[in-house]
Order: sequence, then C-alpha cells, then structure tokens
Amino acid sequence: MFKTTLSIKPSEVKKNWVLIDADGVVLGRLASIIANRLRGKHKPQFTPHVDCGDNVIVVNAGKVKITGNKADQAVFYYHTGYAGGIKGRSIRQRLDGKHPESVLEKAVERMITRGPLQRAQMKHLHVYAGAEHPHDGQQPTTLDVAALNPKNKRG
Repeated sequence: MFKTTLSIKPSEVKKNWVLIDADGVVLGRLASIIANRLRGKHKPQFTPHVDCGDNVIVVNAGKVKITGNKADQAVFYYHTGYAGGIKGRSIRQRLDGKHPESVLEKAVERMITRGPLQRAQMKHLHVYAGAEHPHDGQQPTTLDVAALNPKNKRG
C-alpha cells in the first residue's frame, strides 16, 4: 500500500467565515492566528500553493493592545515619492489616526508569504475599527482568540 500526499485543487476548497473580536488582544499574537487562518494551515487538507484559507472578519481593530514600549518606539516608515520625503509614524499615532485597522492589516500582511498568493489571501481579510461589520449574511462563526491562551489578552 502506497501513501500519497493529497493536494487539494482550488475547485475543492471550502471557505468558512470566521469572526474575531480584537478588543484587548495582543497585536502580534492576533496577527499570527489570523495569518494561519487566511493561509488555511489549521485545516488537515492544507496545500501551500492553493488559497485554501478561510474568510476572516476582525472587529474592534482599533482597540488592539501593544505590549511594552512598542506603541511609542516602533515606527512605520513610508515615502511620499518626493526627494527627502521619508516619513514615519509610531504605532500609537496610527492607532489614534484615521485608519487604525491598517496596523493589524500590515501585521498580518507581513506574516504571509509574498507573491500573487498573498494578494489573493489578503482579499479574504476584512478588518473594521469598530464593532459593526456588513457580513452578517455570511453567518460567521465566532473565534475567541482571547480564550485560546491567557497571554493573548491584556488589560
């Protein structure tokens, strides 16, 4: 009897909808759990070259916790496109700014392998700064990240 490795085809993928509340959850721990869900590594039929992950909805992304002094010391740099146009904002400035959900989106994006597959998987991530989301019709199942490990929730 030969053992074969099963490789799932894109047409055989079944995507579930998962709802995660980020209120008080540590940023890095939350981002790694979301990245694993988006890639599909929690499923037994995981195939690295196929988008077999779930659709993830994250609410209260503006209330995510940053441990230590990273909120003030960690700086995200970007360039305006003009000469000498390098600018930087701390995580606290970004969380207090207009789009606090971008902090979590960037953390997850940097945990997924780069390339066309990453761009396809990131389209299945829906992050909202507040408690409201427009995906009630998909009937998402709730994943309590804070209860998975006592270290996941702070304050």
